[in-house]
Amino acid sequence: MKTGFFWDEHCFWHAGGNYAFTLPLGGLIQPLAAGGLPESPETKRRLKNLIDVTGLSDDLIMRNAQPATWQDLTRVHPKKFLRQFKDISDAGGGELGHRTPFAQGGFELAALSAGLAKNALFSVLNGQVENAYALSRPPGHHCLPEYPNGFCLLANIAIAVKAAQAEQLCNRVAVLDWDVHHGNGTEAIFYDNPDVLTISIHQEYNYPIDTGDAQDTGTDAGQGANMNIPLPPGAGHATYIEAFNRLVFPALTRFQPDVIVVACGYDAAAIDPLGRMLATAETFHQLTEMAKETAADLCDGKIVLVHEGGYSEVYVPFCGHAVLQALSGSLITAPDPLKETLDARQPNSDFQRYFSGVIDDLELHFL
Repeated sequence: MKTGFFWDEHCFWHAGGNYAFTLPLGGLIQPLAAGGLPESPETKRRLKNLIDVTGLSDDLIMRNAQPATWQDLTRVHPKKFLRQFKDISDAGGGELGHRTPFAQGGFELAALSAGLAKNALFSVLNGQVENAYALSRPPGHHCLPEYPNGFCLLANIAIAVKAAQAEQLCNRVAVLDWDVHHGNGTEAIFYDNPDVLTISIHQEYNYPIDTGDAQDTGTDAGQGANMNIPLPPGAGHATYIEAFNRLVFPALTRFQPDVIVVACGYDAAAIDPLGRMLATAETFHQLTEMAKETAADLCDGKIVLVHEGGYSEVYVPFCGHAVLQALSGSLITAPDPLKETLDARQPNSDFQRYFSGVIDDLELHFL
């Protein structure tokens, strides 16, 4: 058994509307030459291209998947919302929620994206592969049950988790989100659920600007099963590693999950247009190594990574390659062309003491 890599060319065909970056066109907003939202197919396609060129894809089990079923979707999303989404999609496309445009067929592509996440999770839980990566697009971690936003049209990970629980393939699931933006959708869906631990490491007040506070720890039976780790801009590589060791690993150990699912966004990378966190390809490699080792200790190595954000067409492929190399244990690498520059831009010792102090405060908060 090896690492499963779940992808489908059709997911690259998802298209947005008339935007210039994250701003709707009109008034003083001039169209960009490339057009559209920063959530483009190229970051994902170029990741797939890179693993093919280096040969890493030969060390993976390449799979596609069926779309998530209507039953899968309705475990998370109300039928009224799904019908509205389907009707607009069939009529040529449009927009629901906030910053979530789609073209004709957008509903089917979103269901396929969720299906990639679901099939990756099922393959791990059924013992068909040791671990898995889903190259899902459109992403999902911002999508609320009735309100898509932040490029996310359906809640991919939540759909996969609830489907697996319904099939009694697992009970306790930990969702670790290291996308630079708060995983508000996943949080909201499981906020009162004691069987799903949701952990989000994110840039404080990036997106959404009004969610992701450390004091939001769940409600009712789910009290204590939600952890937010908001970090200041510029925190950098060492801070992410420290946050995992001091906050994430203890939380996962206390929870004792049956499987770990990672919302794997790359927008905490140093040159991402939507983040300011100074992470590097090595950051994502080490986070994957630590998450994989934690899964080995806690849940027989059962871990699934689901692609979320990341908007640098140049750098996301190298970050993703580093993750897949760590996840699979392959010896094939793609040397980071920006390593020397980004290492030099990491916080100096004075700033690092400040960031460690932030983790000190969070550690006390979660005790």
